[in-house]
Amino acid sequence: MSRKNISFAGFIICLIGSLLFSTKAIIVKLAFADSGVDALTLLTIRMAFSLPFFLAAAFWSANKNANAKLGLRQYLQIVLLGLFGYYLSSYFDFVGLQYISAGLERLILFLYPSIVVLINAFFFRQRITRIQLIALLLTYLGIGLAYYGEMQFDAAYPNFVWGSMLIFLCSITYAIYIAGSGRIIPYIGPSRFTAYSMLAATAGIFIHFGVSRNYTELMATAGIWQYGLLLAIAATVLPTFLIAAGMSRIGSNNVAIISSIGPVSTILQAHWLLGEPIHSGQITGTVLVIAGVLLTGWKSGAAQIVQDRR
Repeated sequence: MSRKNISFAGFIICLIGSLLFSTKAIIVKLAFADSGVDALTLLTIRMAFSLPFFLAAAFWSANKNANAKLGLRQYLQIVLLGLFGYYLSSYFDFVGLQYISAGLERLILFLYPSIVVLINAFFFRQRITRIQLIALLLTYLGIGLAYYGEMQFDAAYPNFVWGSMLIFLCSITYAIYIAGSGRIIPYIGPSRFTAYSMLAATAGIFIHFGVSRNYTELMATAGIWQYGLLLAIAATVLPTFLIAAGMSRIGSNNVAIISSIGPVSTILQAHWLLGEPIHSGQITGTVLVIAGVLLTGWKSGAAQIVQDRR
């Protein structure tokens, strides 16, 4: 009964985190439409509002008695993963959202589970199973169909292809973060890893803004701070810690499966709040992508359950 309760709690935690994450593209799109703010400025505001929460989490997790001591290598791993997962990934994502729809952004970003499989195969020598090969084919076929359907609506927009490429880069950098975090989280714990990696990402974003902009410009953007606050709380801090906590309960493969709700949630929100059309290619592509993600995590997810019961 205890194992069932923990698994159910992990499921609910990850579901809420995934739904909150799915609001990010909608909030970003609304901020762009409302104010014309550029991607880097909006990203900097988001992380400025998030910073106090990550500092508090870092202080709390650093003072836990059961913490493993970190060496220089572990700190470097955390910093690099943070820069890949939330600095580069977020920057590519925000810039790409200027040129493509929120629904397509979420679908392309959702390639990251398949990229994690490829990273594990090429760098960590994990064999790709037949089921995973089928999952990869379904996932990329789904993206192709959705992308083709989207081209009928958005291809005439400037930088449509460039925006799609940026979101694809976002999925690659986020997959690097996921693949790496799955190996270091068991050693240092989810809260500690999340707090430290997010602080590294925040530092990267602040340095980027400081080098390319003037911090006094942020005062001129006070009219959109509500979007930054919403991004920080609802689409960054809460889902980040919820997903990390859920991953520690049910495993990364099951998290990937539950996260399949993300594209559907984003597409529906984009339709209701942004007026983005829902077309047959998008629906078919979404079904195939979700099927691919489910297959990607199905076998290894089952193995994780067996291991947890030992």
